[in-house]
Amino acid sequence: MSGPIVCFGELLLRLSAPGRELLMQSPRLDIVVGGAEANVAAGLAALDHPTALVSTLPDNALGRGAVAAMRAAGVDTARVTTGPGRMGLYFLSPGAGVRAADIVYDRAGSAFVEASDYDWPALLEGAARLHLSGITPALGQASAAHALAAARAARAAGVPVSFDGNYRARLWESWASDPRGVLTELVAQADLFFGNHRDVALLTGRNVREARAAAEVAFAAFPNLTVIASTARTVIDADHHRLSARFDTPDAAYETEEIAVTGIVDRIGGGDAFAAGILHGLHAGLTPQETVEAGLALAALKHSLPGDFSRFTRADLAAFQAGARDVRR
Repeated sequence: MSGPIVCFGELLLRLSAPGRELLMQSPRLDIVVGGAEANVAAGLAALDHPTALVSTLPDNALGRGAVAAMRAAGVDTARVTTGPGRMGLYFLSPGAGVRAADIVYDRAGSAFVEASDYDWPALLEGAARLHLSGITPALGQASAAHALAAARAARAAGVPVSFDGNYRARLWESWASDPRGVLTELVAQADLFFGNHRDVALLTGRNVREARAAAEVAFAAFPNLTVIASTARTVIDADHHRLSARFDTPDAAYETEEIAVTGIVDRIGGGDAFAAGILHGLHAGLTPQETVEAGLALAALKHSLPGDFSRFTRADLAAFQAGARDVRR
């Protein structure tokens, strides 16, 4: 299908302590636009895929500025609406050395959380795919209902669904939630699942630590799934991680070599860049091995870039995969 990859989720402002300070250490914050699903849309747009964002924002300078940033990134924002409520925020203390990064959410009562309804048949008309993540249903009962309605509508219309587990304990624990019940139903609608053995354990109750065995458990539990994609991360410190990735189908598994990611500039959005790389491979007709290599490459590159989303092009991806590390002239 040649239509857009439609991403549904909350568009946020990220307010970060400057440099590597703690929050409130000095009287200023750096602002960038982001949010898991928006990050995927922007990352795919940079790779020349048509993308569209479905979200709800306040009709004020913050909401309009966030929409303008997505539009500038090449994302179709015609499906973004306005409504009562505030702008969703999150605050970041960047990690440094042995100190891990820390996030404070400030999303209660946002226009997205308070949104009343979405016309999913109209919003998904002509779509090549619907992309969702576990962050949206974690925001509250209404957001969970909207995510489920989107997934069901896509499934009914024959639109493929990708779902990134993105489990956020702090969000789920803020209300009387049933994460396993909601996430299980969402994954049941998906053909592509981004998640590892821990996500599979949450969904199925089966704690299988070996990656292929966990994938087989998931394929048995969710017969609509055709692909499971995941990364494995070893954290040495905030500046040095080791990453690898895998791509499982019901019949085969494809893995990458582990690579060192050093001199990390910004860890946030790495998983969303991986998702964008996998979706790029699938929609560009790459082989499974080429697809998982593209996902890992985009995730690694994202660690070099400030902000929430990837801005790397197909040429950047090719240069990285070819081993280019010096100045490109």
